[in-house]
Amino acid sequence: MRHRDRAIRASGRGLETRRKQVATWWVPSSSLPSLTARVILLAALLAYPSWLRADDTPTAPGASGGSADPAVLTVPTVMTLKEEVVALRQQVEQLKRDQNDRKASISAEAAPDSKPGAAPPAPPATEPPVTEQAPTPPAPATSPAKPAAPEPFAFADFTWLNGNSRQKDAVLDTKVFTGEFRVDANYVHDFNHPKDHTLDGAAESGRTGEVQVQQLGIGGDFHFDHARGRLMTQFGMYSTLTPRNDSSPSRGQWDMTTAYRYVSEAYGGYHWDKLNGINLDAGIFMSYVGLFSYYSFDNWAYMPSYVSANTPWFFNGLRLQIFTSDKLKIEPWFINGWQSYGKFNEAPGLGLQLLWRPNGSVSLLSNSYWGKDTLGVPDRKRIHSDNSLTVKYYDHPDGVLGKAAFSFTGDFGCETGGGVSCTGGSPTSPTQNFIGFMLYNRLWFKKDVVAVTLGAGAITNRSTGQRRPRARPTSR
Repeated sequence: MRHRDRAIRASGRGLETRRKQVATWWVPSSSLPSLTARVILLAALLAYPSWLRADDTPTAPGASGGSADPAVLTVPTVMTLKEEVVALRQQVEQLKRDQNDRKASISAEAAPDSKPGAAPPAPPATEPPVTEQAPTPPAPATSPAKPAAPEPFAFADFTWLNGNSRQKDAVLDTKVFTGEFRVDANYVHDFNHPKDHTLDGAAESGRTGEVQVQQLGIGGDFHFDHARGRLMTQFGMYSTLTPRNDSSPSRGQWDMTTAYRYVSEAYGGYHWDKLNGINLDAGIFMSYVGLFSYYSFDNWAYMPSYVSANTPWFFNGLRLQIFTSDKLKIEPWFINGWQSYGKFNEAPGLGLQLLWRPNGSVSLLSNSYWGKDTLGVPDRKRIHSDNSLTVKYYDHPDGVLGKAAFSFTGDFGCETGGGVSCTGGSPTSPTQNFIGFMLYNRLWFKKDVVAVTLGAGAITNRSTGQRRPRARPTSR
């Protein structure tokens, strides 16, 4: 270890001696500028170990020539050092020339634009290197979203119409269900004072001189995505009055009267977002024929006229609702028959409704029906047309008289075939037809708290030859 330390110290002293000798050789070159001399001196000192690598290698003991003196510079070493110093000087001179050339080039470019007293141009800013990137593909062109079609008949408030619910807001309304609860209780007085309290000649009420629950309905509308449906019960007098006039359950087995007795509406369907909406529903529905609603509370008068009483209460089958705009509905029907749970014969009933509301004050309605509805007489056909115009001609909600409106309804229909004819009847083929009209005017007072309805109408039910026995009205 001690020998190694002495060798290291001797090597250090030898290195220091060589640096002094290099400095002694190199300092007299005072003709170089001071900056150039310092650069060359620094470069020489940094490169010094590589020049003397051969001399630093110790000679092994016993080798020829003996041990080399690390403090002695050989002639080849000095010559090599000299050549490298000359090369470095040439490089420095070349750098100076290049720098002078750049300054002259910059001055020449700025000279034409220079003016007396103008500040020298600023050196060009160094721009960061531009990195080439792959071109970003253009985003696919997207057409603007098409606005949703307006809801049918939602552009105005139609709760004033005869046969429409007067309820503006739903008490129970969720994303999938809108609930509804109906109670209709009445007391009817008959000036004829029937002994058994039976009211004959009316299809909407059955008892007099008593308080009765005419209808109790629980249900509502289901709606989720494109699926839709409705359920409404009918407890009370309606559960007896409604099915009693339908003779179709007597054809075939299963008691349809009992099956449907407590249901006034029960259907399900599908909605398409086409045009302003298309709905296809199947089940049991309120009748589309007639201005008055099946639910008396929704009507202008609690007891409808005979013209409305000649229209059905319900239909069982299919309906397709096509809203070509928010003002027009086209509604074809495919049903079992005229107010019947089943078919009277083999042919179905066919119907069509056209409803147009050009603004919030006018409603024009046309209903038509064709079917074979005489049980056991398959050749007899029924034809019916129901047409109504309703106009709101006064609307000042803040006044004592808030609103005023009138409705006019004209109906006609007949039966043909199977021993009867629409016109020109004979004793063997009697005429079966009817024609009627009704006119109503309604006034609303004190923000719709009080209303008065006045109405009149007429109907003729012509029949020549033998009249078909009818103990009770077959429809409302």
